[in-house]
Amino acid sequence: PVVEVMFCDFTTIAMDQIVNQAAKLHYMFGGKAKVPLTIRTTIGGGRSGAAQHSQSLHAWFAHVPGLKVVVPSTPYLIKGLLKASIRDDNPVIFCENKTTYSVRGLVPDEDYVLPLGRAWIHRQGRDVTIVATSAMVYKALDGAKQLAERGIEAEIVDPCGLYPLDVEALAESVRKTHRCVIVDEGVRRFGATAELSAAVYENAFDYLDAPIIRIGASENPMPFSPPLEQATIPQVGDIVAAVQEVVGKPQ
Repeated sequence: PVVEVMFCDFTTIAMDQIVNQAAKLHYMFGGKAKVPLTIRTTIGGGRSGAAQHSQSLHAWFAHVPGLKVVVPSTPYLIKGLLKASIRDDNPVIFCENKTTYSVRGLVPDEDYVLPLGRAWIHRQGRDVTIVATSAMVYKALDGAKQLAERGIEAEIVDPCGLYPLDVEALAESVRKTHRCVIVDEGVRRFGATAELSAAVYENAFDYLDAPIIRIGASENPMPFSPPLEQATIPQVGDIVAAVQEVVGKPQ
């Protein structure tokens, strides 16, 4: 079964079924029960959906044992990871950012499946690792172009999901660049950036030459007003400023 929940905000009405039932049945039946459920939903703001249609709640689900959480970015990744989610025997929360629906990209006609829990490198770099999720990948890519003009080469790593998490890919990139900025559209407090940051610290601490900077949405319900909405969501300028701070070059 593939369930379409138009906004992740509406999954709150089904949290008992998702968190207390689907996530736990395999365990409670001693591994004999399978729950091959895919819940496809949307996250993020940027379209003036206001407070009840613009949240990014993917970190909620990643906190629950038994659920897999996929947060793809490009058309190529979305197709391959959605196929993998549907074929998986575990419940998968598949979160697509609304703003990515207008993005065009190359997608092979033939059948292909991408493994869940494997990060994707969108750009190679030597000076800093930018870990970006979902639509933040595009802002990180735009920021990387600006940074390159200033002599800073950023590597952009997309986890493609929060669980399973490709910790080794994050650590390997940071071991190369020695600096890290993490950006996610969810609210920064107790959000995805905290877990991603902890994963880097626990696996690449000795390689860091500067503290990690985390970028997330500000701590307020999403405004309807477009200017206020943009002020709430992380922007390209925030990423560029954070990178310049960790690299130590003048702004």
